[in-house]
Amino acid sequence: MRSTRTAHPLPPRRRRGAVLAIAAVLLTATACTSGQEAKDSRQGQTGFVSGTGRVSSFAPADRVKAPDFKGTTLDGKQWNFSDQAGKVVVLNVWGSWCPPCRKEAPDFAAAAKELGPNVQFIGLNTRDLDPAPAKKFVEAFEIPYPSIYDPAGKQLLLFRGQKISAVSIPATLVIDKQGKVASRVIGEVTKQTLLGMVNDAAAG
Repeated sequence: MRSTRTAHPLPPRRRRGAVLAIAAVLLTATACTSGQEAKDSRQGQTGFVSGTGRVSSFAPADRVKAPDFKGTTLDGKQWNFSDQAGKVVVLNVWGSWCPPCRKEAPDFAAAAKELGPNVQFIGLNTRDLDPAPAKKFVEAFEIPYPSIYDPAGKQLLLFRGQKISAVSIPATLVIDKQGKVASRVIGEVTKQTLLGMVNDAAAG
């Protein structure tokens, strides 16, 4: 006769440790999951947006005012959106830990150089708890414009009405000369797309 063994449950302390270990594995697995927006995919709640970005353009009558975001840049200077009146502003939300951000960085650098000082590019660096990796990112990709250091995402939360939230990285807003959001991209963006978005914002 085959003997049977009775399975003994883990002691409470070991059981709690096992649950925490499983939770840690699941968190690691989902931390860099792609998604379009939070409402499109629960898997994208803690990650970045990968692949080709989704572009949305808004007619002048449908544009909403951008919030008065501001902060200290990675090089220690104060930057205020309110000081940019009369200029088209390109806001790029990025993190040094985000592969799609690294992929699109050369296009941002090239577009900013081509458009010149009449268009204000500004980065919003988020989730980099240490500014050192963010500074290395800027140096490596020769980014010619400043980036606000926003590790906790406080400034990013101001853009919820424009459907940029802490789960949508990278993300880009083009703001027209009247301070209203003319277009946005959730995900990667190319130089040519950026140039087209800026031209549309300037014309409108």
